[in-house]
Amino acid sequence: MNHWNDKRYHNLNFELRRQFGKKMVKLSLDGGFTCPNRDGTLSEKGCIFCSERGSGDFAGQAYSPVSKQIGDQIELLREKWPQAGYLGYLQNFTNTYGEIENLERLYREILSDPRIEGLAIATRADCLEDEVMQLLETLSRETFLWVELGIQSIHASTRTWMNRHEDLDHAMEMINRLQSRGIRVVVHLILGLPGETREAMIESVTAVGNLAPWGMKLHLLHIMSKTPLAEWYQRHPFDMMEKGTYIDLLVDCLVQLPPEITIHRLTGDAPRDRLIAPKWAVRKRLILNGVDQELRSRNLWQGKNWNGSKRVW
Repeated sequence: MNHWNDKRYHNLNFELRRQFGKKMVKLSLDGGFTCPNRDGTLSEKGCIFCSERGSGDFAGQAYSPVSKQIGDQIELLREKWPQAGYLGYLQNFTNTYGEIENLERLYREILSDPRIEGLAIATRADCLEDEVMQLLETLSRETFLWVELGIQSIHASTRTWMNRHEDLDHAMEMINRLQSRGIRVVVHLILGLPGETREAMIESVTAVGNLAPWGMKLHLLHIMSKTPLAEWYQRHPFDMMEKGTYIDLLVDCLVQLPPEITIHRLTGDAPRDRLIAPKWAVRKRLILNGVDQELRSRNLWQGKNWNGSKRVW
């Protein structure tokens, strides 16, 4: 059985300590991007769950230079983690959607801060042209880099409902192409989407696990005010998962995944004053403790039911 310090799953804190020898903290930065699913290129509505901040509600402010955003966030976090190192995190909207010269200038501005020891870039699979891929490959040789892609679900009806406007086969191929260039990839999936059964959710997790990405984020579907999902939920209310059901589902997902995959998240974050449902989602620590307890009580661990090939990062 694998142990990752006190956890039974390959958690991000363990992996970053292994890589850097210390606690690492992500600084959520706003690079001033938009998204082809918002600016009219594909749609003007965005994905149904996305907020006006582009799912980066805890990021810095785009009107502030990234150098100031870095300083402001470090000031906020220094007291809690005085000995931590820092990673820049371009989280909201689509952070490879722009002119290549502007992208490189922004990425290198972030990395030029001596307090920044790596960079995470969230984007869409359809915004990874060849010159962008080459830039990411170059940066990955120079610093600790990962790229985050939102798959959310492998099921066509769900992806249509989400207003995703993205070809699944192309997205999965881009995961492979990034990895073939030696670029770490983190894939997002949402659990609890309406109409999806437990089996359907596990199918999505297993399909992504078969690609053996460096990391994975599992998000609980939560409904925030001022999103298209909130409007849809008001017209078409549906049952949300209970906390215990969600914890059981997470455990059943973890045992299917390769032990080499780093688990970046097991739930999502939402501002308390914006969260509509489920209200228990704000109790993140209870969810994580519940997963730990369930894994121990059932004598399970990440990868217990995994029989595939091993990828070493």
